Amino acid sequence: MIERRTIPYWQRVIFGAFAVYVALLFLVTMLLTALYVAICYLCFHEPRRTAMVLKGYRVWMSIFLPLAGCRIRIRGRERLKGRGPFVVVANHRSFVDILVMTPFVPGVNKTLAKKEFASIPVFSLIYRAGSVLVDRKNPASRAKSYEAMKEVLQQGMHMIIYPEGTRNTTTEPLRPFQDGAFALAIETQRPIVPAVLFHTEKILPPGAGLYFRPHRIELHFLPPVSVEGYDRNQVQELKQQVFSLMKQYYVQCLQHTHWNKS
Repeated sequence: MIERRTIPYWQRVIFGAFAVYVALLFLVTMLLTALYVAICYLCFHEPRRTAMVLKGYRVWMSIFLPLAGCRIRIRGRERLKGRGPFVVVANHRSFVDILVMTPFVPGVNKTLAKKEFASIPVFSLIYRAGSVLVDRKNPASRAKSYEAMKEVLQQGMHMIIYPEGTRNTTTEPLRPFQDGAFALAIETQRPIVPAVLFHTEKILPPGAGLYFRPHRIELHFLPPVSVEGYDRNQVQELKQQVFSLMKQYYVQCLQHTHWNKS
């Protein structure tokens, strides 16, 4: 975890000022995107609506991220193209992850997202359009979101889930996974595609306050994990298998110092 007190003062000043520019850039581009999303809501029904909304998101982030100094490199996207739907599970280290995953997962998708952010004016329209919302503290909400995720897969869309449940602010590569994504994959018999994000915590570190540091982003899709033959009694086994794959891949990539330059 990158804490505010560990960031040199000169970096806090420079990247704090840059954060103001990024915030204004985000606001302007968000308003334009929200207008497009509103039109999609009026003109289309699911799953066509989500497909059209995602086109807007992809244009938005293809403009916003480069202007914010964050180029993105994606590996393994061919593992999803023209296939699926999949349950896509990704690590979670920063709010930037959401800006990357939703638009750049190939194909039509929705993301399991916290209900709390759906109350932010204007942004809530964009947030809701690409999400299945859940209040994690409410058992009824969790049950409802689980059924909604099954419907997303039935409609032929990928379902993106962050199985750590919240941002990883520890020094460990991954937080322990929760069961939901793996129970969903087994029940619907949809393969899992692990996705590993790198460097997003350097851009917008948890607890850093007004701070945005331009940095490249890596998004790697690993080979699909089949759930054929699994039953609900094997959720823990599947969860541990995917956890081990993602952790090993994450650690191995970070050990390549020429690749992991800060």
